[in-house]
Amino acid sequence: MNLTHPFLDRDGDKLREECGIFGVIGARDASAMAALGLHALQHRGQEAVGITSFDGSEFYSRRGLGHVAQVFASAEALAELPGHMASGHVRYSTTGGSGLRNVQPLFADLASGGFSIAHNGNISNAMTLRHELVQRGAIFQSTSDTEVIIHLVATSRYPTLLDRFVDALRMVEGAYSLICMTKEGMIACRDPLGIRPLVMGRIGDAIVFASETVAFDIVGAELIRQIEPGELVQVDHQGTISSHRPFGLFPARPCIFEHVYFSRPDSVLDGRSVYEVRKRIGVELAREAPAEADLIIPVPDSGVPAAIGYAQQSGIPFELGIIRSHYVGRTFIQPSDGARHADVKRKHNANRAIVEGKRIVLIDDSIVRGTTSLKIVQMMRDAGAAEIHMRIASPPTEHSCFYGVDTPERSKLLAARMDIAAMAAFIHADSLAFVSIDGLYRAVGESGRANACPQFCDACFTGDYPTRLTDLAERELPDLLTLPVKSVA
Repeated sequence: MNLTHPFLDRDGDKLREECGIFGVIGARDASAMAALGLHALQHRGQEAVGITSFDGSEFYSRRGLGHVAQVFASAEALAELPGHMASGHVRYSTTGGSGLRNVQPLFADLASGGFSIAHNGNISNAMTLRHELVQRGAIFQSTSDTEVIIHLVATSRYPTLLDRFVDALRMVEGAYSLICMTKEGMIACRDPLGIRPLVMGRIGDAIVFASETVAFDIVGAELIRQIEPGELVQVDHQGTISSHRPFGLFPARPCIFEHVYFSRPDSVLDGRSVYEVRKRIGVELAREAPAEADLIIPVPDSGVPAAIGYAQQSGIPFELGIIRSHYVGRTFIQPSDGARHADVKRKHNANRAIVEGKRIVLIDDSIVRGTTSLKIVQMMRDAGAAEIHMRIASPPTEHSCFYGVDTPERSKLLAARMDIAAMAAFIHADSLAFVSIDGLYRAVGESGRANACPQFCDACFTGDYPTRLTDLAERELPDLLTLPVKSVA
């Protein structure tokens, strides 16, 4: 979501979705519903939140740094956002990208009237487009790639706003799920490959859109369906819904890491329960990488469903050998290595009575830098574990993401620098194994990864990027330019 995003040095050891979006049209107290929906999507972005509403004549916005419950803590805050239409956004900031100017939804007064946009994803040619727009006289107010879309809409010569919007999207590359508001109503759309998720629901006469179905659960909405890849859905203030497919048809490539980690386990993606998929990943992992052990122990919370599946398949008992505190923030924002190490210990604590003297299998969703895995393994050794076998519910993360995920540069990814044996030695585990890419595909209901036509975006594992990476190519980063790049054009 920030133009500097793909090239940042990050201190965190988890891949992070950078945002979640929610929109509602045709509801009383639409802003209150948006705040509730965003609360359910808080896991997708915990550093900033914004809501924009429309009352039939004026747009209103409130944005702030912090959680939904902090920024919209009072009835007075929501009273500043009247109207029957509202959209909202939660985000993680990036270095150089924090501050209110990058908090969404972004809003602009165009020649046709107010235009609000909330974006989940990353535009991979945003720097190139931004340079061209600035050369033509555009003045940017943020460093967000989302603002590029606003300028493209504003400068398009097509007669209607819808045509100008489509014209703008034809110029962008990468991943986007968008919720836009105009005086005529709401527009929701996904990029032609459907890399980032977006679903549509109904509550009474109101239509709602969200990054995940869990947001519908909390507001009491019924899921209608997902927005299809490349689809643009319009809803006017009378509740009329129209669907457009202006980009043609491409093989869908939704992000497979949504199933591994990003989405809440109580969400449903493309008809698949995220929780059940994660359990099946654990089953595949147990089949592919069995271990002689006494206990299966998840690294909470993301490793729990896969650990349940591994335990059920292997017949080895499942136990909570690590207890997580839910009152500790993200580890990477601490100012020093010493503080980060202390924070990890406050976040996870070994259940010594369970693990002492036992051979254990630790289940986690991924290894990024490897620093957290190293600390967790050492914690288990300090608690007296006899053997520690690490099993990971995704393939090795060898490549950076350029589609809206907070990933370190490739040189910081442990799997890009080491083979599995070296990784095991680095984290001090007795053994280490990852689920295979075919095993991951089987867990989500496919027979395996078809190399010529994969069903998901799995570039972080395979390096098979489904779109052009124009900005990356122009930066001429040698270590990343060796990766295969596919064009959808």
